[in-house]
Amino acid sequence: MKKLEIACFNLESALIAAKSNADRIELCANASTGGVTPDFEDIKTLRKETDKEIMVMIRPRGGDFCYSDEEFEQMKSEIIMIKNFRIDGFVFGILNEDNEIDFERNQELVELSKPFPCTFHRAFDRTSDAEDSLQTVIDLGFKTILTSGLDSNVDYGKRELKNLVKKAENQITIMPGGGLRSTNIEEIDSYANATYFHSSAMIDDSGIANLEEINRLKSLINSEK
Repeated sequence: MKKLEIACFNLESALIAAKSNADRIELCANASTGGVTPDFEDIKTLRKETDKEIMVMIRPRGGDFCYSDEEFEQMKSEIIMIKNFRIDGFVFGILNEDNEIDFERNQELVELSKPFPCTFHRAFDRTSDAEDSLQTVIDLGFKTILTSGLDSNVDYGKRELKNLVKKAENQITIMPGGGLRSTNIEEIDSYANATYFHSSAMIDDSGIANLEEINRLKSLINSEK
């Protein structure tokens, strides 16, 4: 059974996803920046409303993924706090000034997050070499990579997604995301042959996930071809 994670940039979307057929919720805030750490109270509220897995984004701001010492300390303190909220994992990714993976800082956050699994988010798509970055993320102990194949969306990155899924084998989960909708998920599924998919399931400018779209996405990746 292939699985679906819904990126929710506000509590309203998360509560919709909680009632859907999705397998997991990625909770963050501020869609215009691509997501930042959500409000602590929103995490607590969502946990009370659902038994679904909740992955929480740890990101101090939008923009690039190269953070100051102060921002890094903020990320660490957020992980320490949120570990107490009965969540199921964390989503983050730190790059250096050359847009390559910052091994030491990511390693520190992965260790701090234990025993919770971590997803390396689409900062991965800013790096220059997909296979080198893949191996680095595996070595760091992440369980999942959210990626559009080092491109702006899954349609443009589908060839690299296919390669990443093949290279990852059983070492790490490659989760296609970025522009994934019910209109293209069957093509991406058949091309990349991934096992986990990621979408915001937003079909208009409301900024809110659409329940029918979520359920459609889930049914499409598990339909008999």
